[in-house]
Amino acid sequence: MRVLVAEDERDLAALVATGLRRAGFAVDTVHDGEGALELMGLYGGPAETVGPGEPVGPRAAPAPVGPPHGSSAFSEPLGPFVYDVLVLDRDLPRVHGDDVARRLVAAGSRTRILMLTAATAVDDRVEGLDLGADDYLGKPFDFPELVSRVRALRRRSARPALPPLLERYGLAMDTVRRTARRDGRDLDLSPKEFTVLQILLEADGAAVSAEELLERAWDAHADPFTGAVRVCMSKLRAKIGEPGLIRTVQGVGYVL
Repeated sequence: MRVLVAEDERDLAALVATGLRRAGFAVDTVHDGEGALELMGLYGGPAETVGPGEPVGPRAAPAPVGPPHGSSAFSEPLGPFVYDVLVLDRDLPRVHGDDVARRLVAAGSRTRILMLTAATAVDDRVEGLDLGADDYLGKPFDFPELVSRVRALRRRSARPALPPLLERYGLAMDTVRRTARRDGRDLDLSPKEFTVLQILLEADGAAVSAEELLERAWDAHADPFTGAVRVCMSKLRAKIGEPGLIRTVQGVGYVL
């Protein structure tokens, strides 16, 4: 669903974000630890550190979230947002990645942390996991493995943990193989349609508002006034077919 990539190598951050978006995730990117804390609403409190015992000086403006290709930057401040997974480079500038992990864990956040770093020795992995990371992936890495690890962490971030196979009213979704069928018929969903249907299935009959869908399935640069949710829902309903399964509850949201 929603992933924050905190990586100071801008080309790598863009590559990871693009790949995760193609896999159906809504992705935001930042290039330093201060920006990551800002987006997650965790900036403040005790002084941050850029390295062991090195306090940060007066707060400067956070690094901007990189807008997707072709979009314009927002003039208003972004965040805080709730992320399912944080892909975190350990060696971030301004606020060290280790301190980002510590702050996230101390806040009791349900965001899962995947540390992505060139430090791959056993001691480094143990240290990263002890800091609170849920998983640890060394650079260089195979991208399918990264996507698979992010998906696994996202399933674990739910309470209770979600099964990989979701079923309701003849719909069957395999969140690992990324397939969706109705009564045995392949629905051929786009990544965004798949994500929206997954959110509705996970709601287990509860209404999901358009605002929640926008927050969980689109990135920080989605314009809330474009009608993107409505357009996506129309396409999804057409692919699911008759009889219709997605009901609009006026003033509340959508129910499957």
